[in-house]
Order: sequence, then structure tokens, then C-alpha cells
Amino acid sequence: MTEPTVLTGLTALGLLAGYERRDFSPVEVTRAVLDRIEAIQPIVNAFVRVDAEGALRTAAAAEERWRRGEPQGLLDGVPVSVKDLVLQAGGPTLRGSRTVSTRAAWDEDAPCVTRLRAHGAVLVGKTTTSEFGWKPVTDSPLTGITCNPYDPTRTSGGSSGGSAAAVALGAGPLSIGTDAGGSIRIPASFCGIFGLKPTYGRVPIHPRSPYGSLAHLGPIARDAADAALLLDAISGEDWRDASQSGPVPPVSDYLRLGVAGLRIAYSPSLGGRAAVRPAVASAVHAAVAHLTGLGAHVEEADPDLPDPTDAFRTLWFSSSARATQHLTAEQRGRLDPGLREAAERGAHFSALDYLEADHIRATLGYHMGRFHTTYDLLVTPTLPLTAFEAGIDVPPRSSHDDWMTWTPFTYPFNLTQQPAATLPCGLDEDGLPIGLQLIAARHNDALVLRTAHALGTTLPPIPRPGPGP
Repeated sequence: MTEPTVLTGLTALGLLAGYERRDFSPVEVTRAVLDRIEAIQPIVNAFVRVDAEGALRTAAAAEERWRRGEPQGLLDGVPVSVKDLVLQAGGPTLRGSRTVSTRAAWDEDAPCVTRLRAHGAVLVGKTTTSEFGWKPVTDSPLTGITCNPYDPTRTSGGSSGGSAAAVALGAGPLSIGTDAGGSIRIPASFCGIFGLKPTYGRVPIHPRSPYGSLAHLGPIARDAADAALLLDAISGEDWRDASQSGPVPPVSDYLRLGVAGLRIAYSPSLGGRAAVRPAVASAVHAAVAHLTGLGAHVEEADPDLPDPTDAFRTLWFSSSARATQHLTAEQRGRLDPGLREAAERGAHFSALDYLEADHIRATLGYHMGRFHTTYDLLVTPTLPLTAFEAGIDVPPRSSHDDWMTWTPFTYPFNLTQQPAATLPCGLDEDGLPIGLQLIAARHNDALVLRTAHALGTTLPPIPRPGPGP
């Protein structure tokens, strides 16, 4: 019998290989993951709800299929968690808010959850988020603070912080996150794992996010190969999403192609827009050198983007107002104070303000499209810093006045709707993970993943976090 700690340390691909060899079973793995959730939950608070009974029932069915040699889909018997902004039939999706009623029917799956079930995934639970996903740290009036696996006094990042903490600590190798300004990449970077924001429309979304076409849905995983597997499972057409991009080819087959001959631009600070901490700058610079060793043509170059800050703020605050406009005065009083303030600011923008921001957004997209006629990929730090204290929205003792000022590398590429991924490339002097970001032109998700795979298998692995037994 395989030790539970070994089972919870395996990737999804490692689990599938073990099922095929009959080294262990989906039921053994699911029990180990459920035990791991129980152990880490008091430490990091990653889960809103755990469905042990349903997970074990699904795992037993998967075990029987593997016994017959007839696995179902790409993820048969693999434990997966889902961020609690994403509908999953059988329980409420509370969105981190005390304003959401639990009395609805809750009988519909989001498209990605429908696909997870079709591929045999074992749905173990829903993960924590900031309220309506409005900020890139994970604390909410409903569920409290989600902490960092490497140091529980630090933030996990957000708003998919529960998903990132769960994957980092072995509470399932895969999770579904959402990203409207960095909400997959920020917590993945802070928690030392892999996160991908796919091209907008590749993964169908229903219901539509209040943050509109800023909001992407994608995989959080241990590495690029697992993320590619999950992306293949959840991508494609769904009639409920009018903005989805139609049939898409699988990405997993491209991972073996490597990076030789690719033209890569390395921008350490997006043209001086970001003040990057020395430990972060050093780790990213060292990782970029590995791309040259793998045969890529790397040069330091900036995309010279027009300043996207005001346009993003207009879209973000307007969307926050849209997310909360249905609430009564009493319900508004129960919101995260920061969200309430953002919604109040957003309510004062005019339609012309919104259209002007959308025009700037289109200009940014054109600018990056032209940039990618010269360069296949852009590499930046994921963030200019590592995880700061939990329970606050901006780093202490800093000049940052809102979250957009400490996330300068993430939200611009929600405006442009490009695929962007983060992978770990080292630890700082406090033992906290550092992330490197890879960005490609729209619809070139496979290029991001194959580069991340080549680099991730070349870089020295960072130590895994160890809270819990």
C-alpha cells in the first residue's frame, strides 16, 4: 500500500500512471487527499466546503473503470477542487459573500465542471476566494483569511488563494481558478506553483462574470504538464457562453517541442513601470538565462505599453458596481469595506468613461499584437514582490494605495486577453516563492505551456511547503 504522503505529493499525470499500473487506486488517493484537507484546513483555510461522501462515491466508480481497463476521459479518478466563484451543482456557490443566499436550487454546473465530471474527475470541494473575487488577496467577510503554505502569517494571494494553497499543500493536484486581474497568477506565484490564464474565450464561462471579458478561467497545478492536461479537459465549445472561441486543439501534445529557435523578449520591469525587489529580479534573471541555454533567442526588450492603469481602474470599479448593484442597503453594509468603496467609485463612471476605457483596451491589444510579430513570447516577473502579511490588501510600509499598484505585471494582460502563465523560479531570503511570467499572443496557449514545461523541467525545483503532518 502506497503511503498517503506519497500519494498527495504526486502530480495528476503521476496519479494516472499509477492507476494504469495498479500501484494504487482512486479511492486510496481520494482518502489521502481528504485526510490532507483535514490536516491543512486549520492552518491555511483553503476550503469553503468539502464533499467527502460525493468524492469517495465518484472515486469508487473511477476505480471500477480502471479495474476493467476502461478509464473515462482525461482525469478519471484525479482529485480536483473548484474555486467558489464557479457553479457546482449540489451545493451553494457563495462567492465569499454573506450576501448570497444558500436557499437557491444550486442545481447547475458551470461548463468547466460539466467537463470535469465527463472526464471522471473527483470533485473534492470548493476553495476560498475574496468576496466576488474583487481583490488579489484571499480574505472575505464569509470565510476569513486564507494563509500562505510557506508561512501562514503571509497572504496566499488571490483571489484564487484557496485553490493555490490547496494544490501547493497536496490537497489535490489540480484546481480551477478564475483570473480577471491576476487572480490565478498572483496566488500561484505566492504559493510556489503553476497557474495559467488562458486566452479569453478558450474556456467557456457561465454565468458571465460581473467583471466581463476581463475574467478568464483556467488551471492551477503543480506544473505545466498537469495544467495542459486540465486545460485540455475544460476547453472547447459550450452554447451557454456566447464569447467562447469555438473548437480548440489540445495543447498537451505540444509540450515536447521545446523552445529552440523561439524569439523571447525579457522585460525586467515593463519599461521601468515596476520597482522590483532585488531577490525577485535576481531569480527571474537567472531563470531567463536557462531559456538561452535551451536554444531560445532572448533579448531584453519592453513592449512600451501605453499606461493601462486608468483604463483598468474604470473597467474594474464599474464591474464592482455591477457585481453589487442588486444588493439592498442592509446587504451592502455586510460587504468587504474595500469592495463597497470600489463599487461606490464605479457607480460614478459614465458610459463614455467606460467606452473610453474599452478603446484604450483595444489599443493595448493592438500594441501587443504588433509586439508579437517580432517576439514569440514576453517574459516578466509575475510580481515585483513576494507574499506579504495576511489580512491586508496592500504591502505594509509601502507607497501602494491600492492592489493595482503592486500587481503591475498581471492585469495589463487581462486587458489584452492574452494567455499568461506563472511558474516558480526560486525563493527569496525569507524562503517565500518567486514567480516568472510567460505571455504569448492570443490563442498561443500551447506556446506558453511548452515554454513553461521546458523551463520548469530545467530549473532547480523549489522546496515544497510543509504545514500539517
